[in-house]
Amino acid sequence: MSLHPVLHDVTERIRERSRASRAAYLAGIDAMRDAGPLRGRLSCANLAHGFAACGPVDKARLREGPTPNLGIVTAYNDMLSAHHPYEHYPERIREVARRLGATAQVAGGVPAMCDGVTQGRAGMDLSLFSRDVIAQATAIALSHDMFDSTVYLGICDKIVPGLLIGALAFGHLPAVFVPGGPMPSGIPNRQKAEVRERYAAGEATREELLEVEAASYHSPGTCTFYGTANSNQVMLEAMGVQLPASSFVNPGTPLRGALTDAAVERALATTALGNDYRPLGRLIDERAIVNAVVALMATGGSTNHTIHWIAVARAAGIVLTWDDFDVLSSIVPLLARVYPNGEADVNRFQAAGGTAFVFRELLDAGLMHADPPTLLDGGMRAWCQEPRLDAGTLRWFPTVAASGDDGVLREAARPFEAQGGLRLLRGNLGRALIKTSAVKPEYRRIDAPAVVVDTPQALNRLHRSGALPHDFVAVVRYQGPRANGMPELHSLAPLLGMLQNQGRRVALVTDGRLSGASGKFPAAIHVTPEAARGGPLARLRDGDRIVLDGEAGTLEAMVDAAEWAARAVAGDTAPAGADLGRNLFAFNRRMVGPADQGGLSISCGPPTTDGNPWNYDAEYDFGLDPAAITSPHASKDA
Repeated sequence: MSLHPVLHDVTERIRERSRASRAAYLAGIDAMRDAGPLRGRLSCANLAHGFAACGPVDKARLREGPTPNLGIVTAYNDMLSAHHPYEHYPERIREVARRLGATAQVAGGVPAMCDGVTQGRAGMDLSLFSRDVIAQATAIALSHDMFDSTVYLGICDKIVPGLLIGALAFGHLPAVFVPGGPMPSGIPNRQKAEVRERYAAGEATREELLEVEAASYHSPGTCTFYGTANSNQVMLEAMGVQLPASSFVNPGTPLRGALTDAAVERALATTALGNDYRPLGRLIDERAIVNAVVALMATGGSTNHTIHWIAVARAAGIVLTWDDFDVLSSIVPLLARVYPNGEADVNRFQAAGGTAFVFRELLDAGLMHADPPTLLDGGMRAWCQEPRLDAGTLRWFPTVAASGDDGVLREAARPFEAQGGLRLLRGNLGRALIKTSAVKPEYRRIDAPAVVVDTPQALNRLHRSGALPHDFVAVVRYQGPRANGMPELHSLAPLLGMLQNQGRRVALVTDGRLSGASGKFPAAIHVTPEAARGGPLARLRDGDRIVLDGEAGTLEAMVDAAEWAARAVAGDTAPAGADLGRNLFAFNRRMVGPADQGGLSISCGPPTTDGNPWNYDAEYDFGLDPAAITSPHASKDA
């Protein structure tokens, strides 16, 4: 099948606008490559420090010859279920490396926070910035010039994008991402959501709510809904940097262990010491980025990646925009229904055919690049295979001919929807995104008065006092990157979902984020420019009529133009957040770029053509000059 012309055109536009920055990036990683192991440049004292703690076999290999040394960067901690399985991975990786005549060392660890734990709490103010801290921590881990290849142990929301950004800073090194797998299925996600809504209505006790939450999140492994963490895994596979169909194999199974061993073997086979050198910075090109976006659309994945993958692309010198997401979404069919876009979890998705089936369908329809460089020979066609153990040996087989469950997974010829379900909204309130695939068609347009608040807690108080109109658009502003680190507002989902169940028309408009697991009601999120940059949300008043149309792609305040222009920007009335480390990120809040430029608070990739060290362009932020903006939160950040 020839490539879809729109997919081709989008890729070419990305390539053209990225020509200078991509060339600068590639020149940089080429300069970092050495004729042999980087540790060959180390002085004797440097090298001795690097292998001092090793056992005799590893020490001999590191000091005597050009033996591949594998750097492990891990997000392990034993509080978070998704990362708990990584506890014993390093020793297994070292054993595989020794068996292959190589060595492996834990290069360093990175933090891994969970939005599910911090949801609605002050700790969420650190969430987005944790991605950039993870990128920096990854760079520190790799700074010792000791490694010929790398493996990355991380799964969840900001962890994978942060690891990718850090890894791309060392893009001359090969890299393999190694998943841990999802926990087995617990209670149905829809049952959990129903109890949450009953609790919001005062019809369920805290004990009942805790019981159902614990039955959902119940064991080591990734959460089983299709949120940001599991979207990460699909996108890594779509870029060819995580082994085919390896994402959703449960922890602790023989197949899971065999896939980890195979990932280590591949990481060691692709170093510059051999004849199959595959540096990460060369694998992640414009085609790989487009494939990741297409996979996100086809599976109804997390809206958080409209921020994270822009930042990942920038780290590789590639300029990706919201317009690219919007255009690709218009041609990519929705092939999967996984909660919150359906009833199934990722275990059912895997059983129905999973990523291998999705990629086969997309390739056959001309909706995915088949030929980008990947970890394996054969391009993306190699990712249309499924792993199985055959008498204890890992083998790969073609994916199923037909979906194992067409309520979960369908062929491209008969999709759930003709479009991917992510739309870019435009209007006098700025630019925003809406995930239409999670919202029934009858709820995708709303025309209702605004209820304007500066915190989600304020909306909950209005509900408890009975002050909310029957139909309304909740505008929760001063939640953007500069204001408070752009926390997720998933804590509002039970309230708004419950009100919609009562027959009321409700929606959310915010410059903050919404959880990758959220859906049901229409939500215009990531509104840019944010209120803390003087964006249009700061001009809204209670009662202003708002029209949000997810099908038409519009977001408008129906206010007389002269009155709108004369309105002053409302000051932020949100209380200062509890510290909990927040003050340590005052610099990040001051320097962070807008959401549609990746929400970066660090310099990422080559500078833009105008020399902007923060690598985002003011023209995309409605002409605002970041250096001239004073945040209403300045007093908090002092």
